[in-house]
Amino acid sequence: MSAERAIAEPAVAEIGVLIYPGAQMAAVHGLTDLFAVANRIAAEHQAAQLPLLRIGHWQVEGEQPPTRVYDSYPAPDTRLLAVLIPPSIGGFNAAQMSAGLMQWLRDQHARGATLGGVCVGSLLLAESGLLDGRSATTHWTSAKAFAERYPKIRLKADTPIVDDGDLITTAGLMAWSELGLRLVDRLLGPSIATATARFLVMEHSDSASACGSNFAPILGHGDASILKVQHWLQSTGATDVSLPAMAERAGLEERTFLRRFRAATGLKPTEYCQHLRVGKAREMLEFTNGTIDHIAWTVGYQDPGAFRATFKKITGLAPSDYRARFGSR
Repeated sequence: MSAERAIAEPAVAEIGVLIYPGAQMAAVHGLTDLFAVANRIAAEHQAAQLPLLRIGHWQVEGEQPPTRVYDSYPAPDTRLLAVLIPPSIGGFNAAQMSAGLMQWLRDQHARGATLGGVCVGSLLLAESGLLDGRSATTHWTSAKAFAERYPKIRLKADTPIVDDGDLITTAGLMAWSELGLRLVDRLLGPSIATATARFLVMEHSDSASACGSNFAPILGHGDASILKVQHWLQSTGATDVSLPAMAERAGLEERTFLRRFRAATGLKPTEYCQHLRVGKAREMLEFTNGTIDHIAWTVGYQDPGAFRATFKKITGLAPSDYRARFGSR
């Protein structure tokens, strides 16, 4: 009987919600409730063998690294798959930027966690240095100060959410709900995310459920060499890469790199780069007015025809149809 019970135990996916000085507790508890609803809906689909979302609250005290002060599913420690940083109604201040917290965020990212920041949470991610060379968004009232303080970050202040795979930033104080639904989409699938949003009467983008989830790379596989390449691909957008360059970045012989990359991510390097580029193109089609040819070039395709074919293969829609259906402008 114990063996049967062990087999029935679901996989556990741990998400950490950060509590720092001034953090909006409504968002902390709102995210906790959102994931609890998602767990309940997922439990109705036992045949799918969906993971259980384990939610922890991680408290920041002084200069020390955060410690877990709440655990929805007490169990032996597991690797955090995601860390979410809620907003702060009081705004950004120096007390929120302890050295212990900054290092802890960098360590979680290096171990494969996806980091998500809402409003001031985006500023904390920026302060950690993880967003250098990357795209991000933040609340419109902080945009000017953000751009001046972090010139290495490509700020997209008019974009409500920038999902860069391993780093997600959102602009509005209430955007914690969309960030939470993005994580549900990644870990439990778009249908569970849509059902969770419907139950909680929250807005949620239809693009993920209609065209497959936005690209969510597997980062918690534990292969440090492959994770290093993934972080590099995310930071460059995979716009100008080659197999030899990826293998060199990993410090591996090409055949070994190919084998380990596929084992870790479930995709060939070429497929991975295609999904990453199409994911960035989806964001541009939804939130910008650039021509499709320009978007193709921006995400790394010299041949617009090849871009259109790859985009349709992955999403099921031509780029023009995707924009017509999901574009915000």
